[in-house]
Amino acid sequence: MAEDPDGNDDALDHTLIRRWRAGDERAASVLVERHATALSRYVSSLGERDAVEEVVQDTFVRAFSSIDSFRGESTLRTWLFTISRRLVVDRRRAARRRKDVGTLDEVDAATEYTALDSIIADEAERRVREAVQRLSPTQREVFTLRVSEGLSYKEIAEIVGTTEGAARVHYHNALRTVKESLYV
Repeated sequence: MAEDPDGNDDALDHTLIRRWRAGDERAASVLVERHATALSRYVSSLGERDAVEEVVQDTFVRAFSSIDSFRGESTLRTWLFTISRRLVVDRRRAARRRKDVGTLDEVDAATEYTALDSIIADEAERRVREAVQRLSPTQREVFTLRVSEGLSYKEIAEIVGTTEGAARVHYHNALRTVKESLYV
């Protein structure tokens, strides 16, 4: 079976889901292999660097336990990103209740975008990071999903819980802010 390491082959995902539902445990392992790295990057980009593995593992546990609710209206990858996002939000709510961490804004302000590390020289990288930190949490999330994960606006809208048009606006505003920081 040909596996797409980026997890972009929707037909393969649907085949693996059918195989897993039919009792093929290896199919579940292949699904994890296909999507775990992208989920790890996404969870890390949301500021959950200390709990990335736990959130990714919990994502798959939730997905596999509720696989019958996956209707295929979106890609499996989008569905997994949505589950991860909800888990991160839930973790932050629980942490705020325990008063173990600062506010949501403080956690989000620490977000790093390691996908840019190898592309931009040190000075430009510093400017980009500063610009990204100044973005609103929604702009930051949309920017990361588009730039780091290459998701479509439709997929981003599903994950973030907004419209496709709003996702485009958030991305373009974020991109404009980042670009402006490079030419200051």
